[in-house]
Amino acid sequence: MRKGSKSSYLVAMLATFALTMLGVFVYQNLAGQEKKIEHQLPKLYETDNAEFRRALGALLGPQIVPGNQVETLLNGDEIFPAMLAAIRSAKTTITFETYIYWSGSIGREFVDALAERARAGVKVHVLLDWVGSLKMDAALVDEMKAAGVECVRFHEPGFGNWRQMNNRTHRKLLVVDGRLGFTGGVGIADEWRGNARDKTEWRDTHYRVQGPVVAQMQSVFLDNWMRATGRVLHGERYFPALQAAGPHDAQMFSSSPSGGSESMQLMYLLAITAARKSIDLSNAYFVPDDLTIRTLIDAAKRGVKVRVLTPNGHIDAKAVRHASRGSWGPMLDAGIEFAEYQPTMFHVKGFVVDGIFASVGSTNFDNRSFRLNDEANLNVLNAEFGRIQQQVFEADWAKARSITADEWRRRPWTERLLERAALLLHAQL
Repeated sequence: MRKGSKSSYLVAMLATFALTMLGVFVYQNLAGQEKKIEHQLPKLYETDNAEFRRALGALLGPQIVPGNQVETLLNGDEIFPAMLAAIRSAKTTITFETYIYWSGSIGREFVDALAERARAGVKVHVLLDWVGSLKMDAALVDEMKAAGVECVRFHEPGFGNWRQMNNRTHRKLLVVDGRLGFTGGVGIADEWRGNARDKTEWRDTHYRVQGPVVAQMQSVFLDNWMRATGRVLHGERYFPALQAAGPHDAQMFSSSPSGGSESMQLMYLLAITAARKSIDLSNAYFVPDDLTIRTLIDAAKRGVKVRVLTPNGHIDAKAVRHASRGSWGPMLDAGIEFAEYQPTMFHVKGFVVDGIFASVGSTNFDNRSFRLNDEANLNVLNAEFGRIQQQVFEADWAKARSITADEWRRRPWTERLLERAALLLHAQL
């Protein structure tokens, strides 16, 4: 073989090898690594049965613990002041994990508060998702580190972790002194400021938590902190003895591809199957798989009133909306009601069954949350808390536009085409 031919052959071999490795990389990062739940669950109990409570604790874990106080915070005007006040009150420790952290005025306020507490001697640990914090000015991270904040990026790209690059932490957790916790859907960005009055102020809900379940919230943070740093946070500073603080029975429920990615979807499926009267589902990114659609339809057929509230055209992920709307037909035909929130971007992740069981937190109703991301939801079994969540849902529903089956069938062909294209990306949405 001549020298030129050898060179061309070598280039071709290297190109083939590179393309093969790229294909392996894409497949292993985009394809799910675990078996999917494929079969519909039988209805064995209802939401107010002791068996349902035991299933949530024994089958999925952790145990539901009594004695908690869970306060509902609506939009940035209520959420950010409460979180910042908690940070500024810290005496011993702050643990903070979030997906979205962007530069802006609220990002500056959080950096200032966290840095001030670190300089005062409080142990401050911040875990930021690498993808979700790409819009964060590096100088803000440097400021925190200079003040003594231990700030780490989750799954920052590197040669040693390329297989994990599609696994993001989507959790939103703040725990102060091991006694006061916050969780919900809000990110640290100016888009969440205000009170959802117009398109510049996103609609979202967060929760302020006290009581024994805060220890579970701390454990969920520690799960990813150990994965990101290899270090364990423990002792009285992080896990103090917690007394009863209110009437709510609760559990902090989490999922991760590294530790059972199907568990979050299974929790939802169990609750849908147990529903007797009503299901009120608020979700920013509603792209259910076939099994979830069948389970929702089965609930509607046995007389459960099922309502789904999603964003309108003002959404930060157009492909998600197209994929979502493309799946509505069979559910609309089964009597499930759909509506789109009108005033602004709707970022809520809320789920209320029979006014008794509520699941709130970071989880979207899509494949990415169920199988690819690390997620965390606070599950609450309490009729009064459920009543409050239903009231919030009704207030949001009143600001939404209902979509009928006839309107859905009459949508233009251009929209149908976009829906078909978006559904091809279902595994990543």
